Amino acid sequence: MAKRLDSAGLTFRQDYFGDPAGWAALVCLLQDIFGIDIGPLQQLGGPDPASMPFGWFDAGGELAANISAFALPFVINGRVVHAAGLQSGAVRPQWRGRGLYRDLTAKALDWCDQQGFEAVILYTDKPSLYEAYGFRSIPLHRYEGAAPAPSTPAAPARWLLPTASGDLALLQSLLKNRTPVSASLGVTANAAMFLINTQLDADVRISFLEDQQAAVAWKIDDAGRFSLIDVVAAEIPTLAAILGGLEVAPASAEVFFRPDKLCWPSVPRPLESGTRLMLRGLGDIALTSPAMLSPMADF
Repeated sequence: MAKRLDSAGLTFRQDYFGDPAGWAALVCLLQDIFGIDIGPLQQLGGPDPASMPFGWFDAGGELAANISAFALPFVINGRVVHAAGLQSGAVRPQWRGRGLYRDLTAKALDWCDQQGFEAVILYTDKPSLYEAYGFRSIPLHRYEGAAPAPSTPAAPARWLLPTASGDLALLQSLLKNRTPVSASLGVTANAAMFLINTQLDADVRISFLEDQQAAVAWKIDDAGRFSLIDVVAAEIPTLAAILGGLEVAPASAEVFFRPDKLCWPSVPRPLESGTRLMLRGLGDIALTSPAMLSPMADF
């Protein structure tokens, strides 16, 4: 039998991102539990306006437990799905074992159902925690292969600094009009997640290819291995065009989404990570090709 909810000393709140104290409480919770600072999101356009947080607060205004739902439309096997994501799930140690997180998860899923979302997705390293709610794991694959010869660009790419107002406005415009990076699996909108992830991974570089009107998230290690993390554009350029614009000529490349639009022969490899992508809804739909969501959509 599931343990009954014990919320003594706590107050339930919903939809508190418009309250500076409520937002600050969530920033503090995620910093304390995961060491992740989402505070800079306020300077990057703020949290997704579709976000709906659910939380239990103590008498001093500290957030004891939280989970947030938000609209996350994505494409799977060429089909656009009206979906939601769950994120920022955490409970402070002193409040665990009282059924708070189970209560918030049920409230968030009920809200998603009421909003008419046909699916809900989340990332977790504890998949068994969500299987009871109807979630199932989706196998994830990156791709690797020999890098193509770079094509000659009309102009070299330039760095984008998301915290600079002009670059932020450009990124926001590109994100608003982006096409899914893959027809197999890709988000159709995820501005807040993309922007905060530029701040959470110091190794990610963001470059703008003006002739392609594309923002590229990428990495290159000391050994010269090139990693393509995401491409934000109305039309996805080829990998050869991307490498040409970036003025890099690596021997090999890895891509963290299915490269069906990159004109690049490659092979899928299972993603080596303890974190799982889980899906609730859409019947028994499964990926028809190995794929993954870009890490810039991680939430």
